[in-house]
Amino acid sequence: MTNLPTFSIIVPTYNRPLQLWRCLQALSESKYPADRFEVVVVDDGSAMSLQPIIAAFRTKMAIQFVTQPNKGPAAARNTGARVANGRFLAFTDDDCVPHPAWLRQLALFLDDHPEKMVGGYTKNGLPHNSFSLTSQLLIDFLYVYYNRVESRARFFTSNNFALAASHYWRVGGFDETLPLAAGEDREFCDRWQQHGLGMVYLPQAVVEHEHHLRPYSFWRQHFNYGRGAWLFHRIRSLRAHETVRLESPGFYLRLVGYPLLVGKGRRALRLTAMLIGTQAANAAGFLYERFAARRRAKKKLPRRELYRPIENVSNTD
Repeated sequence: MTNLPTFSIIVPTYNRPLQLWRCLQALSESKYPADRFEVVVVDDGSAMSLQPIIAAFRTKMAIQFVTQPNKGPAAARNTGARVANGRFLAFTDDDCVPHPAWLRQLALFLDDHPEKMVGGYTKNGLPHNSFSLTSQLLIDFLYVYYNRVESRARFFTSNNFALAASHYWRVGGFDETLPLAAGEDREFCDRWQQHGLGMVYLPQAVVEHEHHLRPYSFWRQHFNYGRGAWLFHRIRSLRAHETVRLESPGFYLRLVGYPLLVGKGRRALRLTAMLIGTQAANAAGFLYERFAARRRAKKKLPRRELYRPIENVSNTD
């Protein structure tokens, strides 16, 4: 193909300069014509200047750098999309390392199916970190559960998908009332499907996720996932005019037993125990946000005011 479509790769970042460097280095080595893509880095209020990192890559690829006060990754992605020049938008995160063929794989599909959203496979880039491995196992299970039929996928994480810019704005972009890195991708995918638009899983488009987790950040991540889950279900129920509906008990049983299906021995048992821990943290976050919603209703507080006491796990470590 001699006339590949143009892309804007949007990368939100916050206080992770080393990870951002690795991400940009990987993108600069992309097997895609340099004149057919740009990278849009959105600094979501980092404490340090990222200008030196951006300057180091300006001779290697087209790059835009935008700054904003800290508002969370959903708002940062929308900020990047507003200044993007590409026909298509591709999303990844600052702690991700896209493979060289990642963008080409997405482009070849979208050039033939511009009305779809396409998501790739995200793998754990830290196989010796059991906390990072467990978090990735959770995502792997969700992809098996929701994307078993690749042509009728239902969920992509926000660090590895692409779509037409026009359709992105047609559905309204990311919901900025979800300031945590939790639930905003589920809500966007759900809204996309409610607009009658299709999703296709393309496992050949690979990104490695290098999220260094330790006991506290691991717990905090899954606690925030629970908070995001409540907000997602609440937003969805209001949009669909129905009560909040959770997955069946069988879903959670299959989830915590997933390591036993893909692994063996003591390691699989240990990962099963850790996945049970993620669901305990998730439940705690879900209940926290549910009661916080009641407090907001009584005090008539905006949702964002009750997020600030707990850090955004995606943007700190």
